[in-house]
Amino acid sequence: MKTYYKLLEHTPDMDLTDFYEAAAKQGYVNNSNQKIMIDAFNNEEKSQVFILFKDDKAMGATAVHTFPEMGENSYRILTRTCAVGGMLHNAGSMGRMKRCEDLTSRFYVPKMIEWCGMDSNMYCTTNDLEGGSQRAVHRVWLPIMSKQGLFTRIKEIDYRGVTQTVWKLNPENFLAHLEKHPWEDHVLL
Repeated sequence: MKTYYKLLEHTPDMDLTDFYEAAAKQGYVNNSNQKIMIDAFNNEEKSQVFILFKDDKAMGATAVHTFPEMGENSYRILTRTCAVGGMLHNAGSMGRMKRCEDLTSRFYVPKMIEWCGMDSNMYCTTNDLEGGSQRAVHRVWLPIMSKQGLFTRIKEIDYRGVTQTVWKLNPENFLAHLEKHPWEDHVLL
């Protein structure tokens, strides 16, 4: 049975009250209210928050913004990434993760590529701090993606008061990898 999703640009008329409550209950502090999840990007030169819907219910979010610290035409992607209800971490096994059978790989990353453009420099930042899902992304997901040539670990920087590892997306490799490994049970409309 197929599951259908929509990933839409955030608009002020979206009612995300239930999503914020669910995110707060799951400990996603950066997704627990509009001020932190959306308004935090108001001072960026260019930014966009995307909301993931399943059955017309907001279930996830991710964002992108300019990243001048890494040079011209650079973007920080996959910020504020989460999915409520256990949806984000459903890869379940190393094999499924390597085949990119997860929402971030299938829906969020292609949306980042589409929004930023293939010729832009797209970076993801992670840290190894206790708590939150960042640690799993830092220690598990991005190293797996890196070993497959989908991301490249670039360097450590002090970013907004936290030591962050910067990973560069290799968009051509990423999209080719998705083509080789279809995930037909989950469809983005």
